[in-house]
Amino acid sequence: MNLARKFGKLVSREGYRRAWRRAQRSIFRLPLEPVLARVDQNRLREIQKCHAGSKYANIDKWLRVNRERVQDLKLHRCPPQRVLDLGCGGGYFLFILKRFNHSVLGLDVDRSKLFGELLETFDVSRVVFEIKSFQPLPDLRQQFDWITAFSIGFDRDHQTKVRWGTKEWDFLLRDLQSRLAPGGKIYLALNPLPSGEYWTSELRDFFVSRGADVERERIFFGNGLRL
Repeated sequence: MNLARKFGKLVSREGYRRAWRRAQRSIFRLPLEPVLARVDQNRLREIQKCHAGSKYANIDKWLRVNRERVQDLKLHRCPPQRVLDLGCGGGYFLFILKRFNHSVLGLDVDRSKLFGELLETFDVSRVVFEIKSFQPLPDLRQQFDWITAFSIGFDRDHQTKVRWGTKEWDFLLRDLQSRLAPGGKIYLALNPLPSGEYWTSELRDFFVSRGADVERERIFFGNGLRL
């Protein structure tokens, strides 16, 4: 099979998966009004006005984005889970999960006043920590059913912009595996490379060898890590 045909099959498979996820969002709806019912709307408006220059202050937009994330992972229709979100930002994803009685914890740096105000308003707990290569996460004193990370930015040197390779990812994944409860899952969503791709072929092969289902930016370990 030539490269063009392989690529065509891959695109077709990914297109089908994305179409099926969109269909499921329509079938298993997640209205935001009940999610926001117990939040101080005046405070949210104040935050949005104060930080109007930041793209993350568009609260309606980011709630919709994270609603889709919750729906795609089916976390709005499962029993309560313990969820750790790496790079939690303003806590939109975890805030929605709390409304479904999930136990949530965020982990991120503390460099954004906006994020701090949102986390406080959403009543989402965060551990302040910067993820770096070859450094374990702090002791979080519990295990998790899900570990997630969206639009990942910690996988690069902020000065050189060099992205992590397989050794750096292997270290982090092994650390994350040690923090999973039996049957736990890891979901990662990468940011694109300058080329528009999400991974090198070497990195993709590495994720697959560790048991991941890889689809564009989505790296999903549905049965933990294969060591």
